[in-house]
Amino acid sequence: MKRSEYYEELKELARNIRAEYKLTTPKVLLSDLRRIYKAYGIRVDLWPHKLKNLRGAYFGDDLGPTVMLAKRLPKEPRIFTMAHELKHHLVDRDKGYSYCDPSNQSEPIEIGAEVFAAELIFPDSDFIEVMGETSVGLNECKPETIVHLKHKTGTTMSYAGLVKKAEFLGYAVPGILQGIKYKKLEEELFGEPLYKKLARYRRKF
Repeated sequence: MKRSEYYEELKELARNIRAEYKLTTPKVLLSDLRRIYKAYGIRVDLWPHKLKNLRGAYFGDDLGPTVMLAKRLPKEPRIFTMAHELKHHLVDRDKGYSYCDPSNQSEPIEIGAEVFAAELIFPDSDFIEVMGETSVGLNECKPETIVHLKHKTGTTMSYAGLVKKAEFLGYAVPGILQGIKYKKLEEELFGEPLYKKLARYRRKF
């Protein structure tokens, strides 16, 4: 099977999972992944130790499937990593185990997990639809476009993930959206987030 066919099959699988578990928006929550994991009998082990660059790992042993997650992962990377490891359970369980870090990120099995996770959280067709609604054409996507898209959809896909999808689908010239401090840009466009205001308020007392 060609790699392109393999990746398209994984996208279709992700869409089927979305349909089965009624994920209708690009705002996929930790509770959604926990619900899916529960249905498949997958245990989650939050690993407290500092393992350099390791985001997650999957073990499909005789004791039952387990996903190990780095405890330090923020919410959005944790959601993506759980989706990534779900692919390993659905497709690669016979391999016994897999792990997710920069040392193997160029391998097809890991690229496939990234493709699956991206489609599970924010399907290409939904992304294209939103771009059409905002009248953004091919090669027209700017950093501000990405921030507005995230704000409009409430997606739990990270800014890094949105940038990759915009480039892959041809909405941005490769590299033009890289190196941007998106959180800072978000504050410039939409103001200081509530959690920062609350933290500043609490420091007064």
